[in-house]
Formats: sequence, C-alpha cells, structure tokens
Amino acid sequence: MSEFKRIPPEQALELRKKEGAVVVDIRDPQAFAAGHITGARHLDNHSVADFIRNADLDAPTLVVCYHGNSSQSAAAYLVGQGFSDVYSVDGGFELWRATYPAETAQGNAE
Repeated sequence: MSEFKRIPPEQALELRKKEGAVVVDIRDPQAFAAGHITGARHLDNHSVADFIRNADLDAPTLVVCYHGNSSQSAAAYLVGQGFSDVYSVDGGFELWRATYPAETAQGNAE
C-alpha cells in the first residue's frame, strides 16, 4: 500500500478482531484518558519515534483522532515512515464511541 485508506468504524472493528490491527490514538492525553478504543495506544510528538522504532511496519495500523480529519495527516506520515497497511478511521473516536460504546476504555495506560 503506497498510501493510507479511509475506512468506517465497522471495517476498523473487523480489522481489529480478524487481523489484530494496531490502534493509535492521536488526540490529546486528556481526551485519551477520558475514553479511547479498547487496546489503543496514545501517540503524540513525544512517543511517535519510539512507536515507529518498535512497530511491525507491515501490521494493519488504524489511526484515530476526534472526527477523522487529523488522523488522515498522521496516517500519511506513518506511510511515509515505511508503514505498509495504514487506515484513517472516518468519524474518529466520536463516531466509534457512538457506534461501539462497549469497545471503549478509560485511563492512561495502553
């Protein structure tokens, strides 16, 4: 894949369950702590280098923001860093939370 794909929450959930997709959340730390996709990792300017260094570049990677806009830039960045299977989740965490409230968690550790 030479660029990222935009997908709806339904397809993102399927990738998580069937292919073990990695979920990265680029929202601010407070929003992440208040609620995020279960199993998501918070990613920011301080943690991105570590994430890239330790990541499986071929693993499906889902990028989530608030509404699905900023995640597109972050997804493009990851593709530029060598990730081969990157997705931006349309509607972001807000649509995910409305669609799959049971698939969310709270707290900082993930």
